[in-house]
Amino acid sequence: MAEVRVERRLAAILAADIAGYSRLMGIDEEGTLAALKASRRELVDPKIAEHRGRIVKTTGDGALVEFPSAVDAVRCAADIQRAMAARNASIPEDHRIAFRIGINVGDIIIDEGDIYGDGVNIAARVEGLAEPGGVCLSDYAYQQIKGKVNLDFVDLGEQRLKNIATTIRVHSVRWDESGQGARESLALPDKPSIAVLAFQNMSGDPEQEHFADGIAEDIITALSKSRWLFVIARNSSFSYKGRAVDIKQIGRELGVRFVLEGSVRKAGSRVRITGQLIEATTGTHLWAERYDRDLTDIFAVQDEITENVAAAIEPAMAHAERQRVSRKPPDSLDAWEAYHRGLWHFLNQELEENQKAKGFFQRAINLDHGFAAAHAALALCIVWDGWVYASRPMEECVVTARPLAQRALSLDNADSMSHFAMGFVLHMGGDIAGGCNEYERAISLNPNHAWAVGALGGLYANDGRPDAALAALNKAMRASPHDPLMWIWMLWVAATHFYAGAFEAAVEAANRLIRFRADKSNAYRFKAAALGHLGQIEEANKALNMAIEVSPQNFDYFVRKRPTWMRAVDHNLQIDGLRKAGLPDK
Repeated sequence: MAEVRVERRLAAILAADIAGYSRLMGIDEEGTLAALKASRRELVDPKIAEHRGRIVKTTGDGALVEFPSAVDAVRCAADIQRAMAARNASIPEDHRIAFRIGINVGDIIIDEGDIYGDGVNIAARVEGLAEPGGVCLSDYAYQQIKGKVNLDFVDLGEQRLKNIATTIRVHSVRWDESGQGARESLALPDKPSIAVLAFQNMSGDPEQEHFADGIAEDIITALSKSRWLFVIARNSSFSYKGRAVDIKQIGRELGVRFVLEGSVRKAGSRVRITGQLIEATTGTHLWAERYDRDLTDIFAVQDEITENVAAAIEPAMAHAERQRVSRKPPDSLDAWEAYHRGLWHFLNQELEENQKAKGFFQRAINLDHGFAAAHAALALCIVWDGWVYASRPMEECVVTARPLAQRALSLDNADSMSHFAMGFVLHMGGDIAGGCNEYERAISLNPNHAWAVGALGGLYANDGRPDAALAALNKAMRASPHDPLMWIWMLWVAATHFYAGAFEAAVEAANRLIRFRADKSNAYRFKAAALGHLGQIEEANKALNMAIEVSPQNFDYFVRKRPTWMRAVDHNLQIDGLRKAGLPDK
């Protein structure tokens, strides 16, 4: 007879049952069954899926789960027990559902989806040694995870297990008094959240410990000024100092989506500081940077690094948050998520996307009438209709947007986004002084608000202050080098040079923008006018034709009459240059 080939593989097996299940059913059958189903639906099954487990089968009071690795199985078991402990805190002790979990690694037989063999049997026997709410591992499993998970274990020694020929050494997870291993997961807040860990001193010089701590403390303080961030206090984030802890675990235990970690290394009179931003839920690295500085003035170095790091990671977090929310079904969004979904559409920088953004911002307002930033963002979108897309008269946009920006400020006068939006409404309405005051207020509330810094640079350009304009625009571009609004700041750089009569610099800046975004009519418009003034008529005429071809509506909007925010002298300079480029008189 032909030999029947049996499918086998090595796997991590998790066996679980409910302690005192018969007693619980005797007290309240329907209530126990409902509670068990709710625990599985809301907690156990999602955790198994999160850690790549496959539920092989379930019984009335237990389950058998297969994992590709022991680390996955142990992390899943620890998460389940932490979460169940938190869930049971408000339930009378005699009604609590408490799981016992056993884990083994071994060779198993697979038959029609079910699994068999000593690998399974040992997991089931080890489970029987676990206390209610506890986790036990065979030595086979323990050797696979040792040093790879942040849990303490108690060696229970060699155990003789029923129907297992040899004794098996067993280890139990220790939920100690310090909370390590037993610390429960916290729910994520309703806005982007971050923990800044103590920076590691790599110098071997104890004197640098205070400098490393100071860097992290200053970053915490800087980030705390941003009202759209939830920042964990120093005492909590520094509790992990000196411990090798998994970033995902820190995220769960502190209830944050992002973690910033870093190190400091001093050599002679120089110091190297590194930092990296990690999305704790996935372990994805979002941002990393290294700074090498001379320690001549240690406090100046500390201030510079703090400013650079805080300015860099805010946009990275905002981008990650928008990407996360963009993947959620629209109907499931709460007010904060609807706001970020609106930002995601807004930053796609198309007229149709701007209309979608307005819908999400309005939805955020409907869900939370006191949401200041949503009012501000809606005002911004409306002004964008006139300024960026030329789809409505700017005067009409300003009239419509201003009450929304005023409402945002009345709801939260300390919100930098609201002051930025009001500044833009005033700026585009021709109130340069009022717009400047609002931008400056936004920046004082959040020095890392790159949008406000960039807009202030644009306002300086419109006010004939080229040096101040370029300084602010360069600062915005350095603070958020991958910002979706980068093209606007680049456009304002070209405008600044043009208005100042630096036509060659204006052409160079316009060309940089064209290489970056060839779909922006305004870049060709400034290039054409500057080349016209330089007497390079053939090239100027080509740029003029491109400006009209890319967006005839936008070109006509900016040429037909002087925009409210533009000085007459600047508009006349532009028209004169365009006429030299071939624009016919009308």
